[in-house]
Amino acid sequence: MTNKGKLIIIEAGDGSGKATQARALYEHLAADGCRVHRIEFPDYASDSSALVRMYLDGKFGEHADDVNAYAASTFFAVDRYASYRVKWKKYYEAGDLILADRYTTSNMVHQAVKLTDQSERENFLDWLWDFEFEKLGLPVPDLVIFLDMEPAISDRLITRRGREEGQTRDIHERDRKYLYRCHEAYEQLTAKYHWQRIVCSAYGEPRTVEDIHKDVYNIVCRKLDLKVRMK
Repeated sequence: MTNKGKLIIIEAGDGSGKATQARALYEHLAADGCRVHRIEFPDYASDSSALVRMYLDGKFGEHADDVNAYAASTFFAVDRYASYRVKWKKYYEAGDLILADRYTTSNMVHQAVKLTDQSERENFLDWLWDFEFEKLGLPVPDLVIFLDMEPAISDRLITRRGREEGQTRDIHERDRKYLYRCHEAYEQLTAKYHWQRIVCSAYGEPRTVEDIHKDVYNIVCRKLDLKVRMK
């Protein structure tokens, strides 16, 4: 019988610094001597993300609501399944720590907001949990950290990133109302699933990367029963 590892998710709306915080946490835990592996979703480097890329590029419709929650969820779920089976299942089953930038938790938010009726939304969440964690056999996260950035600030940061890096917004990022709806869903699901929430902005400005990282690191150390070693 194998000793399963731990799966920790960094979750947040677009433009909230997920990748930065996931990278900082990975580097800190690796320096502590943890056997840790970092993954991110969608896995754009893999063929398994083809339908995800088509969806986000607007090939199936210019608005997120043009593709229903169940169909869009399958695109992302298949990408996760391929990543798990090919890239990190062996490490997880060997007892290592897996650190993910987004996961099924993103489907819970970004697709559930398409369903305005609360009973329909709850049915979708039940279906998604069964589909990914039971039918596909993906691991259930041990810890989900929600980086709570005010959506107006996230939108501003997305715009700045686009100018600096020449990136175009995907169909989620282009829809400001959608970003605000997702933030509301993040707050609701954080309470429903007992995710850990970190406030990442105040008085109209983001907190520093270093301060947010300290909060993230401390939460993870408590969860894993590790000795805190701040840099």
